[in-house]
Amino acid sequence: MTKTISPTLLFRMDPTRNMARFYFLAIDSTLFGGSSLTRSWGRIGTKGQMRVDLFDTAAEAVEASSQLLQRKFKRGYRQDAISPR
Repeated sequence: MTKTISPTLLFRMDPTRNMARFYFLAIDSTLFGGSSLTRSWGRIGTKGQMRVDLFDTAAEAVEASSQLLQRKFKRGYRQDAISPR
């Protein structure tokens, strides 16, 4: 059995650099038995961009999502919208 990752919304805010960004990840099953990883990102208050990656198994989608989350946390994204001081 694979671990599941619920939809995750991350924020990166830095008022000194006029930065207010969001990053959203969600894993869904596809019509043909695979899984999809949906990513949305952009400036807060805009529609942003979206990308959907398809995987054969849910485990592959979870692994890709975990890697993306680790990368975003390294870049300063957090799960709360409160800006660091």
